[in-house]
Amino acid sequence: MSIYWILIIIFLILVIIFLISKIVIINLSIKEIETNIEKILKEDSNRLITISTNNINLKKLANNLNLYIYEFRKQEKKYKNGNQELQKSITNISHDLRTPLTAIKGYIDLIEKDNLNKKQSNYLKIISDKVDILTTLTEQLYDYSKCLDLKDKIKKEKVCINDILEDVLVSYYGLFKQKKITPKILIVEKKIFKYLDKNMFVRVLENIISNALKYSEDNLEVNLLNTGKIIISNKTKSLNITNVKKIFNRYYTLQTGSKSSGLGLSIAKQLIELNGGNIYAKYKNNNLIIEIEI
Repeated sequence: MSIYWILIIIFLILVIIFLISKIVIINLSIKEIETNIEKILKEDSNRLITISTNNINLKKLANNLNLYIYEFRKQEKKYKNGNQELQKSITNISHDLRTPLTAIKGYIDLIEKDNLNKKQSNYLKIISDKVDILTTLTEQLYDYSKCLDLKDKIKKEKVCINDILEDVLVSYYGLFKQKKITPKILIVEKKIFKYLDKNMFVRVLENIISNALKYSEDNLEVNLLNTGKIIISNKTKSLNITNVKKIFNRYYTLQTGSKSSGLGLSIAKQLIELNGGNIYAKYKNNNLIIEIEI
């Protein structure tokens, strides 16, 4: 082999080594950028992407990403500030509404003691029912404002689903009796344990059962399966497949006469998802069925 071909081979080998080193450096730089992005997303800091390579294109890419990160942080800060202002406004509004509502309810109680004719009594009852609905919605509005920043306040612990469900159902005994409903309760004997925030879970069950009582016509069924799934169903003709699909929407309100569904189920959905669970609703054979999975 002539010296000419040997030089060509050596040159080609050097070129290949150079290209491989370039590829290795580029891969390392990409990995470096990826690691930086992961840290930036996890941390609440002013960290920016930095790379050790002198490659012009990679440096340009890092600079462009830093511009996007800066814009993202600016929008995130704006969102957080807006969220805090919204929470503060909702809390203030709900507080401001509580005082006049309490006063109105007090005057209604005083008027009820007077000798009213049948027509006046009917009008007063309508007013009283509407005040009760407004009071409930005000409480739900306050609860919703508190739910906006619960992500960092969640305290999970090992709890027994059976015991919690039984305690909540017992607390509703008076309302069941008042509405002349004898609930059908099926709770497995096997103790089901889950890691979740107990107070949040109690609130979820309370909101769902309250909603069921609001629309229930003559029955209520509560079933806890071996898997830990909870199924709560009640017969109602005031709903349909279309509005059941929107029932967890925080902006959706269904009103049927004196009944009104507000933020209760939206809050339940938010709380259950914070605990790593899911909640579903379906309408079958005139029955509203809500399923909870943790």
